[in-house]
Amino acid sequence: MSEEKLPESHGSAGEVAEHGNPFADPGLPAHEPRRTDIDERAAQRAERQVSLMFVISMLATVGFIASYVAIDPDKIVYIFPLGHVSALNFALGLTLGVALFMIGAGAVHWARTLMSDVELPAERHAIEADDEVRADVIEQFKTGAAESGFGRRKMIRNTLIGSMALVPLSGVVLLRDLGPLPEKKLHETGWKEATEAKPLPLVNMSTMQPMKPEDIIIGSLTFAMPEGLSTHSEDFQQRIAKDALMLVRIAPDDIKDDKSKELGFEGILAYSKICTHVGCPISLYEQQTHHALCPCHQSTFDLADGARVIFGPAGHPLPQLKITTDDKGNLVATGDFAEPVGPSFWERAR
Repeated sequence: MSEEKLPESHGSAGEVAEHGNPFADPGLPAHEPRRTDIDERAAQRAERQVSLMFVISMLATVGFIASYVAIDPDKIVYIFPLGHVSALNFALGLTLGVALFMIGAGAVHWARTLMSDVELPAERHAIEADDEVRADVIEQFKTGAAESGFGRRKMIRNTLIGSMALVPLSGVVLLRDLGPLPEKKLHETGWKEATEAKPLPLVNMSTMQPMKPEDIIIGSLTFAMPEGLSTHSEDFQQRIAKDALMLVRIAPDDIKDDKSKELGFEGILAYSKICTHVGCPISLYEQQTHHALCPCHQSTFDLADGARVIFGPAGHPLPQLKITTDDKGNLVATGDFAEPVGPSFWERAR
């Protein structure tokens, strides 16, 4: 490198401390120009180094996604000095660590070699900024943006944007491990087997016996489930979390919602027992007001008005099941709920 391109040959600028006076304002340290400040070839070399770091980050992110797809989760490998470790976990940790480290290292190298390093004093000022201070901040922002070379050094800008855009894909890919995709399982319940031609009987959850209209008196609250659902089955908890019914009998003249009255039978209304807030089981009922209360977060539903939400965080009314009686006089369902039971989710049509 020629002598004129060495920082020492360009001298320094800045305030110098006053010697012999320990209380004097020492001022700013003398500013020394960097090699990249006076040699464009050195600046271009630093630009390529920063861009290379961002490119490595992008490649590491691609490697993260490829590792997640290609490596068997049960594969164990020996890596010195770690010993026997999961090949998938090691690959994911290594690639993600490299991707994040290279973004940080590139940003630091960019700031130390290409951005302006001139220190400027700033006087203390009031917390609330006046118009002059605001204008000064905006001007400093514009100056800093110009001195950073973000607009002029396109290689750094493009590789930085690429690396920052790819890194979040690592988190998106990991969302696949939250569990199996629900598909249409949240849209239907065990009552889907019921049809007009082949209705599905309601079974009392306490006695495990079919239910008749005369078994339910006005003001009572009874819980039911579909016939054929065994409490000893392996999937009982998953199924009852959607199939559980809450039966209430209200004097027909007290039912405010005509559609709700049509879905019921002689004042007997069958609602989902699962709260539409976070899925807690509803079990508290006020006879005089016909209000059902969720014990978890106090969501309150008016069962005489289509289970409309009148208080609490629940987002929509309780779904209602259409019921009638069969030739034996037992209460039966003739179809599934008109809308999904339980809490809302983004795929819901309504």
